[in-house]
Amino acid sequence: MDVASLQSSNPSPLLSSSNPVSIHRPAVILPGLGNNSGDYQSLKQTLSEKYGISAVVAKVSRLDWLRNAAGLVDPNYWRGTLQPRPVLDWYLNRIEEAVEEAKESGNGSETETVSLIGHSAGGWLARVYMEEFGSSGISLLLTLGTPHLPPPKDVEGVIDQTRGLLHYVQHNCSRAVYTPELKYVCVAGRFIKGSRFFRNSDTGPAVSTQIVSETSASGTPSAPNAPTLRARFVGQGYKQVCGEAEVWGDGVVPEVSAHLEGALNIFLDGVYHSPVGADDATRPWYGSPQVLDQWVQHLLN
Repeated sequence: MDVASLQSSNPSPLLSSSNPVSIHRPAVILPGLGNNSGDYQSLKQTLSEKYGISAVVAKVSRLDWLRNAAGLVDPNYWRGTLQPRPVLDWYLNRIEEAVEEAKESGNGSETETVSLIGHSAGGWLARVYMEEFGSSGISLLLTLGTPHLPPPKDVEGVIDQTRGLLHYVQHNCSRAVYTPELKYVCVAGRFIKGSRFFRNSDTGPAVSTQIVSETSASGTPSAPNAPTLRARFVGQGYKQVCGEAEVWGDGVVPEVSAHLEGALNIFLDGVYHSPVGADDATRPWYGSPQVLDQWVQHLLN
């Protein structure tokens, strides 16, 4: 089933601090590349105190990500055909541990299913986990700024920074679905539009006027102007992910890469990629309270 993309602009009338606390299936929060468990404690606390959702953050430290360097000794790394296992077994095991903890602590007694909340790389690693460990205990996979799609192979200057991992996920992991038994929800942020670094650096026609494409927390675009240096650098990052620089994204992951065919795809204006460097007032990320209000309903049903 191909679910159309949605824009969410108004918070849903869900639970508030003045409402009675409800108990829902527990959630497991999966950190993104370079993040640690502590980056998500505020999100975990808000889910619990405001919405009655018990959450467990997979135990990951920043130093843990250095384990990925083990892939350098794999010939597939240099061929660009790297596979998730065994190099990412450590992360998959952390997911399994967190899922078991969430099931045991969700309602004070063991529960049957959980929701997975994958931030950034945590989203596609969740898909690998579901393929390798099974998805029978998962009711929802909700991804936040996850680069689901592999970069194109035929664009000059684009290097697959995952060394084939996302190509593996695309070809070997189950397709996204949105069914009563298992729901895929993919949330993408529109914080800044990228720009070509030089007008002739990318393929395609040059344009005479470009726009400073950063948005405020309210989602209001800035006034037309020459592209900022930041937009140029962000655009180069976007290009490495999706092959294009002049696209919208959350500052790290372009919107076109964060959605999956078959999932419920949502985009949110003015939303930044990471909890690191975020500010709830001027640079909210996916887990900021006012942004959480726009996607949390998927954890409640």
